[in-house]
Amino acid sequence: MSYSDIKSRTDEELIALFQQSGDNQWLGVLLERHTLLLLGIAMKYLKDKDQAHDAVQQVFIKTLTRFPENPVQNFKGWLYILMRNHCLGVLRSNSFRAPEELLNTLAAPETKTQEEWIHDELMRQNLHQALQSLNPDQQTCIRLFYIEKRSYKEIMEQTTFSFEQVKSYVQNGKRNLKIALQKINPDLK
Repeated sequence: MSYSDIKSRTDEELIALFQQSGDNQWLGVLLERHTLLLLGIAMKYLKDKDQAHDAVQQVFIKTLTRFPENPVQNFKGWLYILMRNHCLGVLRSNSFRAPEELLNTLAAPETKTQEEWIHDELMRQNLHQALQSLNPDQQTCIRLFYIEKRSYKEIMEQTTFSFEQVKSYVQNGKRNLKIALQKINPDLK
């Protein structure tokens, strides 16, 4: 099936293809088709470009991982509601921040002891050593996602990996990193 054949399919046809095959490619086409709609909704509610882009990524992930088993009659409307609810959740969580006066009365954090500094430095060295044990693709995705705080989309753009590959490299890399850290330091849980 050519790219133009896929693009010419209706939302309903793509949903049916996804539900028949379970192939996320069909949902990917749908999400790509409605990306601007999602970004517009996110900007309307969040009024911040970075937060809006993050919200779009989160809704992509929710759609790919929790798509309803029952047929969706109006995908565009369903997607709108999903994004609106996500944005409202973000706004709600942001509204529960402590007032400035309360923050000023909190005690300053205690300074670290020499033992704590040594422990932290050993952990950094162990993490670096464990990271080197991962395969190069997992290393790249772990560094970009956890250390550089990049989104899956940014990683996809930087590496040319597909969404599924990035997700797999991050998940498997995290698991393999934990195993490698436990080999280096068996006391870790």
